[in-house]
Amino acid sequence: MTAVPARVAWAVSALAPRAGERVLEVGCGPGTAARLVGGLLAGGPAAEGWMLAVDRSATAVRRTSARVAGLPVAVRQAGLSELGDVAGSFDAAFTINVNVFWTEPAERSVGVLARALRPGGRLLIAFGSDGPTTGERVTRPIAAGMAAAGLTGVRVIEHADAFGVMGHASG
Repeated sequence: MTAVPARVAWAVSALAPRAGERVLEVGCGPGTAARLVGGLLAGGPAAEGWMLAVDRSATAVRRTSARVAGLPVAVRQAGLSELGDVAGSFDAAFTINVNVFWTEPAERSVGVLARALRPGGRLLIAFGSDGPTTGERVTRPIAAGMAAAGLTGVRVIEHADAFGVMGHASG
């Protein structure tokens, strides 16, 4: 089994998925976070707890599918704009090292994830601290995008290996 990168372990811990929840991950890559989250969700009611992991890459989807076999995780090849109607479907959503959230206007991409949340749901957009730019350059537009999307309690959270922005759907 592959070692879990510190940024992934931190992000999953910060999101704190609980058994029985519905969780969305955008940009699942090789499926490391999906495997961790799927394992946490597996302890809940089978009819309720599940995860949707999406990525634009067919290779990432294949790798994630293999990594989460037997867990309550559905894997789909799709970009953020191709999620379809998922409004109000998830208790939590997250991304790790998905650059679109700070390289393009954050309001649009964050808005898609905000709409996917149930009232009170939480959104975490996280990055490893070993990235190509400073944390503030990334977190400032994301935090503004979350506020513009109507998320509440928006705050920057940091760890030695990672940082992110967390917010909650109103309601």
